[in-house]
Amino acid sequence: MSSFADSEESWEDDEPGAAGCPCGSEEFEAADAFSLADDGSVRWMTLGLRCIKDGFSGVSADWKIDYGPTDHLLTMV
Repeated sequence: MSSFADSEESWEDDEPGAAGCPCGSEEFEAADAFSLADDGSVRWMTLGLRCIKDGFSGVSADWKIDYGPTDHLLTMV
């Protein structure tokens, strides 16, 4: 998986593992989601995957954003 928005620094020396579906497939459609605070800043980022073979869906990664400003995150995906 390549980086999601500005997540490159979050991985540091640890590479994310490969995603796999219970059916054995490793091909997915991806979607990203953002949870916004009342002021419009990004508070959480979530990456979801849907298996192309059987439609199984799940969250692949999510993390809390604890810095600002965050406007650039919405334009990076």
